[in-house]
This record gives sequence, structure tokens and C-alpha cells, in this order.
Amino acid sequence: MGRPDLNRRHFLTVAGGLTVAGGFGFAALGTGADALASGADTRVRYWNLFSGGDGYNMIAMLDSFREDNPGIDVKDSTLQWGSPFYTKLAMAAAGNRAPDLGVMHLGRVTGFSPGRLLDPWDVGLLARYGVREEDFDPALWKRAVIDGKLYALPLDIHVQLCFYRKDVLRKAGLLGDDGRMVPVTSTEEWFEVLKEAGKATAKGLQTIGLWHSDQNFQWWFFVAFYTQLGGTWFDDADTEVTFDTDKAVRVLEFLRRHVAEGYANPSYGGTAGAEQFVNGSPFAWEGNWSVPVFDTAKLDYGATPLPPVFGTRATHAESHSFVLPHQADRGGAANEGAHRLAAYVVRHARQWAAGGHIPAHTPTLSTAAYRKLQPQNEYVSAMDHQATEPKVWFAGSTGILAQRVGPIVVSSTTGSAKPEAAARRMKSTLTELLAMKNPMDGRTAAQGKAGA
Repeated sequence: MGRPDLNRRHFLTVAGGLTVAGGFGFAALGTGADALASGADTRVRYWNLFSGGDGYNMIAMLDSFREDNPGIDVKDSTLQWGSPFYTKLAMAAAGNRAPDLGVMHLGRVTGFSPGRLLDPWDVGLLARYGVREEDFDPALWKRAVIDGKLYALPLDIHVQLCFYRKDVLRKAGLLGDDGRMVPVTSTEEWFEVLKEAGKATAKGLQTIGLWHSDQNFQWWFFVAFYTQLGGTWFDDADTEVTFDTDKAVRVLEFLRRHVAEGYANPSYGGTAGAEQFVNGSPFAWEGNWSVPVFDTAKLDYGATPLPPVFGTRATHAESHSFVLPHQADRGGAANEGAHRLAAYVVRHARQWAAGGHIPAHTPTLSTAAYRKLQPQNEYVSAMDHQATEPKVWFAGSTGILAQRVGPIVVSSTTGSAKPEAAARRMKSTLTELLAMKNPMDGRTAAQGKAGA
């Protein structure tokens, strides 16, 4: 997502909807390329939200672009991850001060007033620079299309994964001949795996890190398993709630059981789960951005999509995507440069994959260089079974939907609410959100004066 280091989790707990108090949290990383390059014919202003390891990978990709395209100067700025970024981007677009190129989570695009705060991509121009629709997963591309126009160019998908310690699972007899975790196809099989892994775990360590008290992670896990059950959210017209409380209860009971039966220790919430994994805990459910963290720790580990405990493969997925913030006079060399830059980064995403993300450009996935990446080559199949939030204005990474429904999931997982009551509250909240007007539709709201 934004940073593949453990400190990033702080941002997840405070990232909000559309408004912030005080300033906009602008914080440039300083790449040494803020000034116009001498002799450059075109300048492209580019805003992103990548810090930590993702930030360094992006800088390396931008430097490669600069070397290959000396006539284009890229003025890149990194803004604070989360709500401050989206607020500043919205105000810049509404006030005709937008950059030439930006980055957004794909789930946020629907609510960002496409056509007024975002400009559509010129697919012909993208094709000229080597990026075509057929080079992307169809479902991913479809999510980026609104009213028949492409408003987002996916760079990656980032997914929730089941990280496992091979050394512990080997001791527990839970590794197959291929050196990977034994397959799991039901809830009972999964808890049997946890039970056996627990027997091989050193004293003082929990069996699995679950982020049990984090509203974003619990929401992401719920989306994955609810999708495995075939659960839906709204009808095709997004006018009626179709949320299935019976299926929701099954998911909530499944999540709760990890804590109730002692596999996830309530004392080891948040980043402590990853720390326990580093220290020898057999499992951790984390985002793929944790790959560099565990690589640095030199662990003997693997990573697979969240287990298909309800019989169907589906793991939560989001996508970093390039967007064109609205400019009244968009066009000309800067616009062409933005298309060229975005297409270049998408096509050269091997560097980006080092951060754990799955490149959206499918030809990259078949290259020898990508196939050699571990554990990336183990979970690349997640591209084929993405569990995403509904395509509504209040969805998207750490958006209003996660803010409102995530805490309800947490209340069930941690035992402060019964699953049946939590499922009813979830449906009621979905009904309330569906009846709300998108604050980004009005000019005042778009300027940051209204929020969730």
C-alpha cells in the first residue's frame, strides 16, 4: 500500500475519509529532482503517497525514466499517506491547481467525482506507449472504467496474505513435498493446522498474528471470507442492500474463533503480530507489503493468499493506480508526458514487485525475473481471485466504509459483541451509507468542507 515497513501501520489506524483538521500534511521526500532539469523540454508534476520501501522503489523507477527520457523532467512530490493526500488532491483539482499525474487507491476512484475531479485517460495515447487493455486482468481493468471511460491505470494489486514460518511448519509436519504449506479447504482443516502448528511453537509465542483489534485489517479479512461465501453487498443499481447476515455471521464466528480458542493472543495486537512472527510464531496475516520486512529479517518463510476455508479462493485486494487529476486546460506536452510516465512505470514494474506488490501489467508476471521472486511467485495467483470492496463512492482503502463497518467486525472478533448482533449492525450501517449523498459530488464538498 503506502509503506512496506511496520511503522506504516500507524497510518492505517488514523487514515480517514475526505476531511482533515488543520493543514494537509504535505511532506515531500526530497528526491533531488524537484528543480527543473537543465535542458528538459517538458515538465510533469507528479504527486504520490509512497514512502518507506515503496518510496525508494518508486524513486528508482522515476530515475530510470529520467535516464531514458531526458527531454521530460519529472517533478515528484510525496504527500502524507491517507486522508491528507486525498483532501489535498481534491482541493487541487477543484481549484485548477492539480498536478499532471497522481496516484490513488482504485477503490477510491468511484467516489472521487470522475469527470470533474479526475480526467479520463487517452487509451490511444497509452497504447502508443505500450500499455493496452489486453495486458491487464479483465476484472481489474473493469474496476477502473466508469461510464465507459478509463479513469485509473492500475499499477499493482496488493493483497492480504497468510505468511507462514517454514521452519515451524516443517517441525509440525505441515509442509508438503514442494516445501509449501499444506492445502486448506475448510474451516475445520484450518483450525486443525493451527492446533498442530501451535504444538511446534516455542513457549510464549502466539500461533497467529491476526490484527484482531485493527478496523482496517479486520474489515479486509471480512471482505475476503465473505467473498469466499459468495456474499454480495448491493444490487446492480446500488439502490438496495443485499448484504447476507447469515453469511456474515459465519465469517464473524470464524474470525472470533481465533481469539476465543487462544490461537491469537489479545496481548499481541497490531505490529506485535509481525514481531512475534519474526521471533518464531508460525503464522501472520499481513499485507504483501510485509515481504521486505520479513526478507530483511532473513526468515525461512512462505506466503500464500488467505486460506479458502469456505471452499472458494478469494483474498482481499486493492490497487495502486495512476490518475489524471482534473485540469481545465489538460492537454499538450505535459499531458502526453504524464501518459508516457505512467505507461513506463506500469511496464517496468519488476522493481515495484520487490516491495511485495503484484504488478498489474500481466506480461511482467510471465517474465523469468518475476518468476524467480520468492515468495511473490507463491501468491501471484491472487490476481485471479481478488476480493474487492463494492464499487460505491464510500468504499476504498481506509475509506468511510472501513471506518464505519470495520469497528463492528473488531467488536465481534474481540468478543465485545456477538456475531449475530454485529452482522445486523453491519447491514444497518450499509443501509445508512447507501442513503447518503457523496460529499464529493458538490463543489463545496470537493473543496474539503464536507466529509464523512
